[in-house]
Amino acid sequence: MLIFALIAVGICASTLGTIFGIGGGIVFIPVLTILFDLSAGEAVAVSLVGIISTSTGAAAFHVRRGAANVRLGLLLEITTSIGAMVAALFAVYAENWVLLVIFGCVLIYSAASMMLRKERIIEHSEEGGDMVFSYRNERDPAEKRYEVRNVGSGLLVCTGAGMLSSLTGVGGGTIKIPLMNVHMHIPIKVATATSSYMIGITAFSGAVVYFIHGDLLLDYAAAIAVGAFFGSFIGTRISKRIDAGPLRRYFSVLLLAISAVIFLEAGGIL
Repeated sequence: MLIFALIAVGICASTLGTIFGIGGGIVFIPVLTILFDLSAGEAVAVSLVGIISTSTGAAAFHVRRGAANVRLGLLLEITTSIGAMVAALFAVYAENWVLLVIFGCVLIYSAASMMLRKERIIEHSEEGGDMVFSYRNERDPAEKRYEVRNVGSGLLVCTGAGMLSSLTGVGGGTIKIPLMNVHMHIPIKVATATSSYMIGITAFSGAVVYFIHGDLLLDYAAAIAVGAFFGSFIGTRISKRIDAGPLRRYFSVLLLAISAVIFLEAGGIL
């Protein structure tokens, strides 16, 4: 029953995580800590494995249809992976409530960014640099072009996203999506798809440290990974049919709801 329950959690969390491009960590952590009574460190380690599985399924879909910006994703992963490995070394010794509080604060910040700041897309111009890309929307087959800005500062912020990924088990998508969409002016659909591609690499960097330290529960991780892989296929099919505007609102509301639960858990109320 435990295995089937974990697989079900993996499917549900991965479906939501794939739709919003965050890998399912925002569901894995509260469920594993509250319902399965794992410590925050154990839950983070298992969550990272689930995120790797989710990204494996979702990335193949997004790359094949040209939604993910692979070039930009690999560039940002240089600093993200470094941050993930450094933070994982700290996280294995941190107190349970500290990790939960950090996780909750990250969710609130990400939700506020998506709610209060409008999406900005800089259209391609003749004066544009070499960071000009194109994508297609399923509802509008015409090719759209956009220009990526603030790459240098984006790399710096991604270091922090990688650190938060290993500290909280969310894969860093809660930071990367607002960063790419608001600060780097990447369309929300492209930002979500690129985040789904990136989070597997980030999660792997942190999960290796947890595994070496002995904090990774292999039986829990295996069941979660199976469910997450199948959930990613469900999520990618749903994401094709969701408009960009409502996607931002759904994403923000979901983050706020989860953050409330996490703070209750950190305070010992749940």
